[in-house]
Amino acid sequence: MSEPKEALYLKGRTKEFALQVIKLYAALPRKTEALVLGKQLLRSGTSVGAHYREAQRARSNAEFISKFDGGMQELEETLYWLELLERAGLLWEIES
Repeated sequence: MSEPKEALYLKGRTKEFALQVIKLYAALPRKTEALVLGKQLLRSGTSVGAHYREAQRARSNAEFISKFDGGMQELEETLYWLELLERAGLLWEIES
């Protein structure tokens, strides 16, 4: 049985999100504070897709909700680290 269109869409979006987080981390300045915050960002930002994939394999609605909610929590945490990087002025030091 094939995956629903929505599931494939979110699977691709969460993977692309993780790849963008990886690229951002790689571009951060090599300052201690940027690397510490960046590692937190890298961990939370790349786990969103993993949580979504785990949710797709859930054995019950309750398990699906729990795994999906875990991914949403990781998204909130990712936003927090992005806000700290931005407020600390570390995103402005990225060279393209």
